[in-house]
Amino acid sequence: MSVPENPAPPEPSKLVRPDGSVIAYHKSPGRAPGIVFLGGFMSDMTGGKALALEAHARAQGQAFLRFDYQGHGASSGRFEEGCIGLWAGDAVAALDELTEGPQLLVGSSMGGWIMLLAALARPARVAGLVGIAAAPDFTEDLMWDRYPPEARRALEREGLYLEPSDYGEAPYPITMKLIEDGRDHLLLRGEIALDCPARLIHGMADPDVPWQTSLRLTERLRSGDVEITLVKGGGHRLSEPEDLERLTATLKRLIARLD
Repeated sequence: MSVPENPAPPEPSKLVRPDGSVIAYHKSPGRAPGIVFLGGFMSDMTGGKALALEAHARAQGQAFLRFDYQGHGASSGRFEEGCIGLWAGDAVAALDELTEGPQLLVGSSMGGWIMLLAALARPARVAGLVGIAAAPDFTEDLMWDRYPPEARRALEREGLYLEPSDYGEAPYPITMKLIEDGRDHLLLRGEIALDCPARLIHGMADPDVPWQTSLRLTERLRSGDVEITLVKGGGHRLSEPEDLERLTATLKRLIARLD
């Protein structure tokens, strides 16, 4: 007796931007506030946190959206052509075109920076924020400021540095465009004018984004309703079953607070 194969995952829907670029996405209907997941640097919408949040949202009857930035996953474009401003623009377009009513933005790593920029662009649409190892300003504080002289020289002379990755064989192609554009979107140098509630979760053993970044973010957010959960021994991804349970419980409490 043959064993039936697992069905192929559904193909993503496509949002075509005015310039012809394409944002791939998956959307689930449900009640407000909806949940929008914003992924990390060189990640895509098929990761464990995105899928766990989608399942949670469906079980709770909440609307949900996950999507890929340009140059990521199933969306159009090359990663090397992207930058923080472009990806934040993708998030705002997704918020405008693919969601209705108030939304909770959930940002992982770089997605935590994108979430803040999208909320600043559309404050009336954002009911709350959840950051998972949120990494605002990482291109400056965690890349440029930490790069050895040879890496900086490569960026200044050739516009490209191939940074070794701990998450795969292929290096990260870091461009001078990414660094320079990041400087136009730095947030931790002053007040972040957002008043919605924010919940920040950060692993204290995160090798990529120090947990102190979430403390800095707490200080900079104008909102008086900001809570941090520090996970002793937790790494960067926070995608183990207990991490996902913590994340969904955080979302449930935040939604209950908003009701």
